[in-house]
Amino acid sequence: MAVAMVARQGRDLQRYSASTGGRIVVGCVPYRVRGDGDGDGEVEVLVICSRKKGAGAGVMFPKGGWELDESMDEAARREALEEAGVRGEITGAPLGRWCYRSRRYDATYEGFMFPLRVTDELERWPEMSGRGRAWVTVAEAMDRCPHWWMREALQRFADRLDNGASDGGAANPMRLLDAAL
Repeated sequence: MAVAMVARQGRDLQRYSASTGGRIVVGCVPYRVRGDGDGDGEVEVLVICSRKKGAGAGVMFPKGGWELDESMDEAARREALEEAGVRGEITGAPLGRWCYRSRRYDATYEGFMFPLRVTDELERWPEMSGRGRAWVTVAEAMDRCPHWWMREALQRFADRLDNGASDGGAANPMRLLDAAL
């Protein structure tokens, strides 16, 4: 399947929060299980660098505006494709809802994050020229992400894995490399 090599732009279809007045953003924690093929393996998460600040500013997870013509799940999957060049499936309920202050704009955004099990990693994607991506352990992502709310989403993801609920509550044999979280 061909991938449109242009990311959505503009604010015409953006959703705005009734409680904060800022944009509503949706993102995901992309993950994969490395192992022996039976699902009992090491969990890695995919992080990206900021398009504007580069790798020196830390890493983050794909996220962006939730638009009027899509569901939250669709927005999370679209952002993963545009920013990280991966496709996948949402594997459970949102990891949570956060209100955070934009450093760039004078606004408070409302953000939602989902777990996304990666099924396809593309060689080319819309924002590849401005973003790097890397598979890392949960602990490494926690150390390198400067955004408190994304670290909190990652911790909730790790807690779900520890409790065997990353697939929306179904039993899951995955284990974390970094049990010390």
